[in-house]
Amino acid sequence: MVSIKVLTLEGKKKGTVDLPPVFETPLRKDVIKRAVLAQQSARYQRQGVDPMAGKRTTAESWGVGHGRARVPRRKGSGYRSASHGAFAPSTVGGRRTHPPEAAKNPVERINKKERRLAIRSAIAATAKGELISARGHVFDAKAFPLVTVDEVQEIQSTEEAKEVLENLGVWSDVIRVKNGIKFRGGAARRRGRKYRKPVGPLIVITEDKGIRKAARNLPGVKVLYVSKLNAEALAPGTQPGRLTLWTKSAINALANDLYGSGQ
Repeated sequence: MVSIKVLTLEGKKKGTVDLPPVFETPLRKDVIKRAVLAQQSARYQRQGVDPMAGKRTTAESWGVGHGRARVPRRKGSGYRSASHGAFAPSTVGGRRTHPPEAAKNPVERINKKERRLAIRSAIAATAKGELISARGHVFDAKAFPLVTVDEVQEIQSTEEAKEVLENLGVWSDVIRVKNGIKFRGGAARRRGRKYRKPVGPLIVITEDKGIRKAARNLPGVKVLYVSKLNAEALAPGTQPGRLTLWTKSAINALANDLYGSGQ
């Protein structure tokens, strides 16, 4: 069994911990992509129009012999009216040709075993430095996965969280996220998503003693319980290899309670 060093809040070595079998899971980008898309599709909001929209009208076609197109026209609209068409699609005043249907189900399904395989594979990808670098993360760490002592869960202030991330060699990735925030205009701005922000480090914990509140103002940093791990958090945008900081207790939880047998 492979052992990995545990780092203190100052970035110094303090013992080792055995990696659980889940970190030996082969990389399955195809399954990870399916799991992430299935998770994202569950948040889609269904939209559609009234099935009778544009059909509640008195419009009828005049038929032939009037020297006019045979589109349905509203009764009483007059022979010389310029916009009295109705009911038929692709006509002035007509209904939409192929409107969205509320009955359509946009949620993609994935098998339970596939979803669990995707999570295991995404966990294993956090131990591969080449995948983390390929995602665009910037870091000074030399070995992966990054494991730290449980005292990181007791951080109370943002300034302290910044200092710890600097000592562990991942603060440069937070700077990358901060400098990569972009403003989007047009429909995105009007619909409440005017900022496009890169994804930064992920901190996996077992107990929150202040770390979530301390890290919530750091750009791109996400704190997540080990029992709440999912494919999208570990592989944002369907790309595995997120820069992840594990606590020692989280590693032990993977080995003992969650993925002890690699399943």
